[in-house]
Amino acid sequence: MSSSEQLPVLPAGAVVAVVVTRHRRELLADSLKMIAAQTRPPDRLVVVDNGPDEPVGDIVQSCGVPATYLPSRRNLGGAGGFALGMLHALMLGADWVWCADDDGRPADETVLATLLAEATERGLAEVSPMVTNIETPERLAFPLRRGLTWKRSADELGGGDAGDFLPGIASLFNGALFRASTLDVVGVPDYRLFFRGDEVEIHRRLVRSGLPFGTSLKAAYLHPDGSEEFKPMLGGRLHAQDPEDEVKRYYTYRNRGYLLSQPGLRKIGLLEIIRFGLYFIGTKRDPKAFVQWLKLCRQGRRERFFRI
Repeated sequence: MSSSEQLPVLPAGAVVAVVVTRHRRELLADSLKMIAAQTRPPDRLVVVDNGPDEPVGDIVQSCGVPATYLPSRRNLGGAGGFALGMLHALMLGADWVWCADDDGRPADETVLATLLAEATERGLAEVSPMVTNIETPERLAFPLRRGLTWKRSADELGGGDAGDFLPGIASLFNGALFRASTLDVVGVPDYRLFFRGDEVEIHRRLVRSGLPFGTSLKAAYLHPDGSEEFKPMLGGRLHAQDPEDEVKRYYTYRNRGYLLSQPGLRKIGLLEIIRFGLYFIGTKRDPKAFVQWLKLCRQGRRERFFRI
């Protein structure tokens, strides 16, 4: 759909799926195939392409769901891509916005239907599926900390008082389903963050809004393993995020500094200094890396959002 064409008319209760991609044709095709196969398919798909030098418009238009392809000549990152896609979904008249990245996909054909049912029955503003390892789905793609305990498998999340729903916990944007009215309150991702931490920022806004949200253990979203970045220390009782890639490390620590200066996260700022000091000096024995971490966090607190 071009900007000069008439907007499509969506039905009541319309779901618009938003996918952000860049240079991942095969992964995107797998993701869109599973999105189109949902027992309750989205009413429209919006794909933001941050890498139009390797266009994927053909994949988008042939996926089996009415689609809007938005190539961007500037790389907007995950934050900017989801912001553009979510705003476009709202412009189209979406009642629900379902977010997905190009390197993951719903675990089965019932994920969207399950999330819609959970959100309706529980009166949720946002609901997420579990995010599990695409290679070993019984394990989580990202470890989840509950107090001092780290959960690494899907089985560890349920049972007891938890039941099949985790209130106030959500992995955004991997399969996350938002009511349109929720985005009126919490907004869309901050483009300045580019990537890394944009989902934490939206989670922070959700918490402060007081809106009900959480994770349904009845649905899963498959994603490549991300646990390798979380390095154990003190016998595994604590972990520190330490990406190997220099670019990921820059944006992770810079954006973390900004996030820790925001209302709702300021109290853990001092604890972060202690935790990363223990990791870089006590475990990794790399004081220079700790100095770099401090500098990048300070840059984020000062809102110096320069790209590298």
